[in-house]
Amino acid sequence: MGRVMDTSFFVPAEDCGMEMAMKVLDKKGENNCCDDESFTIEGQDDLKLSWEQLSLGAQVFVVSFLQSSFQINLLPEKNSAPEQIHPPPLIVEDLNLVYEVFLI
Repeated sequence: MGRVMDTSFFVPAEDCGMEMAMKVLDKKGENNCCDDESFTIEGQDDLKLSWEQLSLGAQVFVVSFLQSSFQINLLPEKNSAPEQIHPPPLIVEDLNLVYEVFLI
């Protein structure tokens, strides 16, 4: 029983480096410690849900979520204020000098 060196889902996994060590040590024909194992998990093909298969609570949730997201994101605001660029306030006096606060 060994330990897992690398796992991969979509690209080939990296080897443990034992083949390179065997080349360096010039040991041929010996059993190296690495085993390549792969397995396949079959998925489901019947994932299509109909509206009638949802419970009443799930139907209410879906309808209320879609309605609120449409109201927030898609409908424009009626009383939206125009974007105005305001200048920064004028500095009348230096507050650091008035309150005698200095960074040391």
